Amino acid sequence: QVQLVDSGGGSVQAGGSLRLSCVASVRGNFGISLNDMGWYRQAPGKQRDLVGTITSGGTANYVDSVKGRFTISRDNAKNTVYLQMNSLKPEDTAVYYCYADFSISRTWGRGTQVTVSS
Repeated sequence: QVQLVDSGGGSVQAGGSLRLSCVASVRGNFGISLNDMGWYRQAPGKQRDLVGTITSGGTANYVDSVKGRFTISRDNAKNTVYLQMNSLKPEDTAVYYCYADFSISRTWGRGTQVTVSS
C-alpha cells in the first residue's frame, strides 16, 4: 500500500511565500520503487493542471506560469517532495495536489489549499 500526505498550505497576501511538503510512504515495500514526483493544482471551477515535476535524479520542470517563482525539490532519503512558492499571485489560488509515480501506479495526495489575497 502506498500513501502520500501533503501539507503546508495556507493563506497569504500577494507577493508572499509558502512551502508545501509531501511525504510518500510504502507499507510492505515489496520492491516498489519511487520515480517521478510533482505537483498539480486545481482552482475553483477549473480542471486540475500540472505545476511541475521532478525526477528521481532531481531534474525539475515547470509550467511557464510558475517558472522563476516556484521551485520543486525532493529528499529521496525521506521520500519527500517540496514546492517552494515565492512571489505568489491571486491566480495561484488553488488546491495543490502532490503525486508520486511508484513502479506500480501513480498515487495522489489529498490536496492542500493555497489562498492568495490581493
